[in-house]
Amino acid sequence: MPIGFRIHPVTQRIPAELVRRFADLPVANVSDAMGRMVAGGASLRPMHAGGVLAGPAVTVKARPGDNLMLHKALDLAEPGDVVVVDAGGDLTNALIGELMTAYAETRGIAGIVIYGAIRDAKTIRENAFPVFAAGITHRGPYKDGPGEVNVPIAIEGMVIRPGDLLLGDDDGLVCVRLEEAETVFATASAKHAAETAQMEKIRRGENPRAWVDETLKRLGCEGL
Repeated sequence: MPIGFRIHPVTQRIPAELVRRFADLPVANVSDAMGRMVAGGASLRPMHAGGVLAGPAVTVKARPGDNLMLHKALDLAEPGDVVVVDAGGDLTNALIGELMTAYAETRGIAGIVIYGAIRDAKTIRENAFPVFAAGITHRGPYKDGPGEVNVPIAIEGMVIRPGDLLLGDDDGLVCVRLEEAETVFATASAKHAAETAQMEKIRRGENPRAWVDETLKRLGCEGL
């Protein structure tokens, strides 16, 4: 079997019921629950009309500018999966456009993440099908390989394994490890509830600010 040109199965996936629960949480709260140490990088932005991306990852390690293995991943992915591609962040050639996103949508795929470029941006921007990418270019891809499907990948320091949860909204993307998902969900839910309560207090004009000066004094700030 040639190194760097392989297709593997997904052996386990985050449960669909847990995906649905995560989809109701802001990515920022999930990020806070993970110590603010995990992120897909500021270059990955939502390209679609808006809406949450959530689902187990089907991963692709692609040669920059080549989408052959991405095509195969779209054929293999199950309904509800998120196809996430590490293409090295290269923006020279687009890896997907309106045809591939339409195909993915008809198959019930939950979204596509491209650490690389897309094209047909106007159509994607007007569609609710979730697409995250690092940039846009009109130049199309090659289809020669090599590449790998369902291997661990990393996007700007964020490690993604097949079956891990990919969660995205207007603030960006986060990956939650399958074995940590229940713990992260509980912590993020508590954080979200606390922030919701705090927002209600702010709207009522109840927003104590003494902590600001207390913190500045503790840190030795002059001029208070």
